Amino acid sequence: MSKVKHFHGHDHAHHAARATLTRRAATASVAMALFLVTLKSWASWETGSVAMLGSLADTGLDFLASVVTLFGVRFAALPADADHRFGHGKAEALSALVQGTLIAVSAVAIAWRAIDRLGRGEPTQALELGIGVSLVAMALTIGLIGYQRFVIRRTGSAAIVADHVHYQADLLLNLSVIAALVLDQMLDFRLADPLFGIAIAIWLLWSAWRSASYAVDQLMDKEWPEAKREQFLAAAAAFPELAGLHDFRTRTSGAHDFVQFHVWLPPHWTIAEAHDRMDRAEEALQAKFPGTEILIHLDPEGHTDRETMLPSRLTEGR
Repeated sequence: MSKVKHFHGHDHAHHAARATLTRRAATASVAMALFLVTLKSWASWETGSVAMLGSLADTGLDFLASVVTLFGVRFAALPADADHRFGHGKAEALSALVQGTLIAVSAVAIAWRAIDRLGRGEPTQALELGIGVSLVAMALTIGLIGYQRFVIRRTGSAAIVADHVHYQADLLLNLSVIAALVLDQMLDFRLADPLFGIAIAIWLLWSAWRSASYAVDQLMDKEWPEAKREQFLAAAAAFPELAGLHDFRTRTSGAHDFVQFHVWLPPHWTIAEAHDRMDRAEEALQAKFPGTEILIHLDPEGHTDRETMLPSRLTEGR
């Protein structure tokens, strides 16, 4: 019993540390986005650049998306309760899906504005201001991206991944603004600004698709990546009790990973012996894969449950 209590304490500490990291990353995103919205609003007004306007629109949606992310990671960190017995982890995927939608909306608006600008050929202004603001935004974004990568490596948070995707896009957006302003004002190429605006819109649509796809994978309980599945099966192979492992299934929900499988047991084992052996194997695997809930179903040797038989790789044993 003491071993089980020790493990649960370790598991709780793992989730608490993860919640702290994701909350800090989301808070940093909100603070930076709010600052950049203010800075780019001024620069957009002064330069009249549609590329800068596109960058401002994206940053404004970054702010909204980061607020959604902050809410999502805080809600996802709540412990399981009577109404949510598997926890609240999918709140992260939902917030990532909202972010993808917001990014897509901003992309359409920017493309519309850029296409309208193509026919007018209006010049931009305030070259130094536009470049200066873009450089400041890039420096801050690089710092945030570095911190987000650290948090993603430690947590695998879907919401922070989505945040990370569109802040990576921000680097290209700011480079595009600089290029558009230089081409427009120094080389008198009037089409540069709207063309870069359209390119930005296309990139944002791609970013929206990437973040939304990652979120949908979690909401649809997609299997773990093959490498992660194989890693777990390799760890399970160390236990003779699990030699009959089959019907192996996996999914992820926010901070929580879930694994379930069936195991064939020798007919001479008693219920108590099977329980004790499986408990030891389960605790050892959970220690190797923190934040993973493991559900083991015991079958008599050779027995197959027809209702669990699924096509392709979901039914393979070892």
